Amino acid sequence: MQDISIRKAQQTVDHWIKTVGVRYFSELTNMAILTEEVGEVARLMSRLYGDQSFKESDKEKILADELADVLWVLICIANQTGIDLTDALKKNFEKKNIRDAERHQQNKKLK
Repeated sequence: MQDISIRKAQQTVDHWIKTVGVRYFSELTNMAILTEEVGEVARLMSRLYGDQSFKESDKEKILADELADVLWVLICIANQTGIDLTDALKKNFEKKNIRDAERHQQNKKLK
């Protein structure tokens, strides 16, 4: 698969859900699934980069796949709630550029 934009990812997930997945889970179910998937990322990160040792059941987990699961469910929630993530991300960058224009450069802890 070639590079994919956020907008195209939303369209592709929507098509997959409607053709292979039959329908979306409810928004609340997807929120619970998102929480579960983020937990999987946290668990794997604590083993890869933190101090926890691997359980036998976690040894085959791949961080990229876990992050993709998070993105997938996030896209599902955006699609269900009518959010264009491309537009939302652009607006979020604008907000951060205004709010954080000098804040991080002036933070002594970051130097």
